[in-house]
Amino acid sequence: MVCDRCILVVKQRLMALCLPYEKVELGEISLAEPPTDDQFNLLKQDLHLLGFQLLDDRKTSIVSQVKSCIIKYIHSDDETVLNKKLSVLLSEKLNADYNYLSSLFSSIEGITIEKYVILQRIERAKELLAYNELSLNEIADKLSYSSVQHLSQQFKKITGLTPSGYKQSARELGRRPLDQVGS
Repeated sequence: MVCDRCILVVKQRLMALCLPYEKVELGEISLAEPPTDDQFNLLKQDLHLLGFQLLDDRKTSIVSQVKSCIIKYIHSDDETVLNKKLSVLLSEKLNADYNYLSSLFSSIEGITIEKYVILQRIERAKELLAYNELSLNEIADKLSYSSVQHLSQQFKKITGLTPSGYKQSARELGRRPLDQVGS
């Protein structure tokens, strides 16, 4: 789950299946009580039809939580969050050693956490460019780039276009859904 609409859809499915939940957040569901095998299989099937994957193995679940934390981090406006190193934030949020999280993420996703963060930042930059409300300098600052030049170099390396070139052709190129970034 990567957005509020995803959370809403999952909540609706849980209610339809009479599965009481304690919380539904990005990448995580806490049920009030364990589901029966039939309920679990129906939920898994329903979520699959909606384009979601039910992660019942611990390692895949941890990777999903890492992705959710990164997406929240990239989209955050909270200075206290943005001033923390991502490695520290991930370790604190997931209560695990960053080296373990990094190794696990790479083994399951086939890319490093750092590369995934870059891809997410570029997607966020595309979004901000499409809104046309912030200057490139403000976007670089918002995404914690050291300079506009650094953002522009990474942007061109990932997309093949400069930010201004992307802005001109944004309507034709479109953006990728956040859950498909890095895939």
